[in-house]
Amino acid sequence: MILTGKGVVTGSARVVIAMTLLALLLVAAVPVALLAAVVMMAIGHVVGGLALFGGSVLAAALAAALAGMSGIRHLRKLLLRSGFRVAPLDGNQYADLAEPQSNGYTDVVRLDRSEYTEVR
Repeated sequence: MILTGKGVVTGSARVVIAMTLLALLLVAAVPVALLAAVVMMAIGHVVGGLALFGGSVLAAALAAALAGMSGIRHLRKLLLRSGFRVAPLDGNQYADLAEPQSNGYTDVVRLDRSEYTEVR
């Protein structure tokens, strides 16, 4: 673990930072690869130029996806460790709420819970 001014950077945080930096570096290299591919195609190596550019785009996209997935996983670990309960809502979580009482309108039809479904 590394102590910083704001706290402790764990090993998984270092992995996320490294993956993000690699993704940024590869995305920044795509225009350079395009220029090199154009030069290669101009001197007659069309297939090599296309392979160079396609490979650089593929590598940048793969690195960005891996950085995103590792960042999401790290964020979930942090949220679980800190005690936040993050979960999708379903109908069961509203079971303890009482139905509103009558408000004096005569033209309102009151439905039983079994007569309607929740719309999301």
